Amino acid sequence: MGSELIIVPILFGVVFGVAYLYFSTRNKERLALIEKGADASIFVKGKRAGAAPFWKIIILNISLLLIGIGTAIFIASILVYSFGVEDDVAYPGTIFTLAGISLLVGFNMTKRLEKED
Repeated sequence: MGSELIIVPILFGVVFGVAYLYFSTRNKERLALIEKGADASIFVKGKRAGAAPFWKIIILNISLLLIGIGTAIFIASILVYSFGVEDDVAYPGTIFTLAGISLLVGFNMTKRLEKED
């Protein structure tokens, strides 16, 4: 009964701890590089030449993933009603397979998109 009261603060503590360690370590590394005389321009992330915008890549991959999942549900229903394959096998199997294929296609299209720009 009382365990749910403990879990929420622990989750917030873990998120805070990870963020604190990330930013404090990054700050210490930057200070050490500055003390050694490194150029400060290495801290600024510039745009790579020929890189596609981030939003195009996200939209492309999400749309292909949703198309793959929709196609998988359609194919799984054909397998179930026409060929008598069990529901427990047909739906997860085709969804995971076609979702993976669509993400692979999205990866290849993203590479091609970055080469074009």
